[in-house]
Amino acid sequence: MNVIVLGGIAIGAYILQIILGMKQIKNFNAVYIRMKRKGKVAIGRRPGKIASGTILLLGVSPDGIIEEAEMMQGISVIARFKARPQFIGLDIHQLLEAPMLAKENKLTRQAAANAQKVYLAVEKGNYQETKPVSPLMGIGTQLSLMKHSLQTKFTKGRV
Repeated sequence: MNVIVLGGIAIGAYILQIILGMKQIKNFNAVYIRMKRKGKVAIGRRPGKIASGTILLLGVSPDGIIEEAEMMQGISVIARFKARPQFIGLDIHQLLEAPMLAKENKLTRQAAANAQKVYLAVEKGNYQETKPVSPLMGIGTQLSLMKHSLQTKFTKGRV
């Protein structure tokens, strides 16, 4: 009986996480679409595996001035976007040199650096999205390299 109750609680928690995750994605889409209607949007990411993750959206004018800024930071699916008025009026080309950025936490600085890097790459026309390697693929790659290394060692010993 206890196993059934614990299973029910686990399933309920999983369903709640899915629902809250979908709300978070809906919040991201709403903020992004609102900014995109006004012009270009620079997106800075600092993904968190165990620590807090950060997403920074910067609405940028055609001449590179940040007109709107919102950031989501946290480790849970409850995190929502909040306005960041301290970024408004800064030139995205000199964002990392802005004195106010030094006052921000490390995660915000990393997300701002990522937003600037991606924006400049897109502006130059040479940006390509790279998909992160899943942990399982990383293990597969490591095993493949070890296999190749062992084969090389045994092959050299026979010759």
